[in-house]
Amino acid sequence: MQKIRMNTEYRNKLFGRIKDVFEKEDTQERQAFMEARENFNLQQKSAFELARQVVERSYPPEDVATLQTFKKKYGDPCDVVAKDKCFYFAYPCKDEEGKDTTWKSHFDFGLYGNLNGNEYGSNEEQEHFAHAYFREELKEGGCNPDIIAQQSGKDNNPHKTKHVDANNHFLGKSSGYSNDRGTGITKNFDGQFFLDVIGTSHCRSRAIACSKEEYQKFEEWRTAKANVVSTHQTWIDSLQKQFDQLKIGLKAYRYLSEGIELAKELGIEVEEAELIRTNSTGLTIYNPSNLANLIKGMKNKKQTREEKILARKKYEASLN
Repeated sequence: MQKIRMNTEYRNKLFGRIKDVFEKEDTQERQAFMEARENFNLQQKSAFELARQVVERSYPPEDVATLQTFKKKYGDPCDVVAKDKCFYFAYPCKDEEGKDTTWKSHFDFGLYGNLNGNEYGSNEEQEHFAHAYFREELKEGGCNPDIIAQQSGKDNNPHKTKHVDANNHFLGKSSGYSNDRGTGITKNFDGQFFLDVIGTSHCRSRAIACSKEEYQKFEEWRTAKANVVSTHQTWIDSLQKQFDQLKIGLKAYRYLSEGIELAKELGIEVEEAELIRTNSTGLTIYNPSNLANLIKGMKNKKQTREEKILARKKYEASLN
């Protein structure tokens, strides 16, 4: 029987099949990432309950209720209560010269909150966390949640920007700084972590007193958030090294059988007949149901402009 020559389509199919298996393998790097994400969930819950205690100690709920009553009665002049999810917490301490000072930092409980205490911190770090945290949801939505990790150390480029923007759009990231502009997943996440504060809505203009021990708890929570990013980066780095070698190998093979042998050596069962029967989208076209759907899709060619745009978007998404 004549050997089937390797081509770009077969290489892409084999790469996609092996890549999918690699991403689901329970490696040490993947396990560390999953554990970091679970630990963050626990830390987020406990840190926010502590934040509630600290904030309500400075802004007692009964005072908030009184001012809200005044607002209803007197209007805007008494509009001094706002909801916020980020806070400057501060505790008194001594500087290097022994003088009294205050140590403070910015803590943001939102999905895109900073990871380093800087209210205007690295936007990419914040996006990296959000994408890693909702990785499965983004994958199911046809997005690439690993793009920032994959592009680590590289200059910004159209490919990266395209996928980062798609992720942020899927998650409903706010286009501005305001707390109430997020939609969808971001809005649902952030909505769990708002507290009533008295005064201006800008957190940088007020520092809420806490103890050193409480402050350290907030720092532990923020470290847990940063660990989600670092463990995700480590996992994706390990995968990228494997994928790079896989691409080199597949490119060197002249025959499809060589690629299939590689897959089997990696513990992945791939049948030559299945690869040959499938089209570029991975559908087994001779499966009766798939073939029927394919033929039906060839009919009713007249489409509206909106339908054509939607079809094009679906096609482009299938290529990524």
